[in-house]
Amino acid sequence: MTVLAQAGAVAVAEVEVSAKAKRQRRSAKEKLRILGLADACTEVGELGAMLRREGIYSSSLSSWRRARDLGELNALEPKKRGPKPVVPDARDKEIAELKKAVAKAELRAKRAEGLVELQKKVSELLGIQLPKEGETP
Repeated sequence: MTVLAQAGAVAVAEVEVSAKAKRQRRSAKEKLRILGLADACTEVGELGAMLRREGIYSSSLSSWRRARDLGELNALEPKKRGPKPVVPDARDKEIAELKKAVAKAELRAKRAEGLVELQKKVSELLGIQLPKEGETP
């Protein structure tokens, strides 16, 4: 940023700066094109000028050459960042569903037991005889 002082007035030149630099991602086709340009460079300083023009480092060029020489065209593709997605196993899904079903059944059984206890208490209060377990009404 430059500051200009003229007769007591201060003028500030605005500078455009991006908030965050973007990471360059090049396709395998683009990398092969750049490798072709680099291989065609024969004169002194020509390779350096090409690297500056394309905006890449010589280390990137050497890693791309290594991948190309090994025949790994897929290795030239940009890698997706972050953790690798985990494919869920079908058995894990089935186990989760069964656990959910068991929990639901246990909840229903607990409610049913509570209702039976409530019926017993109401019958005692009203003096009604309920049949014992194993007896038919």
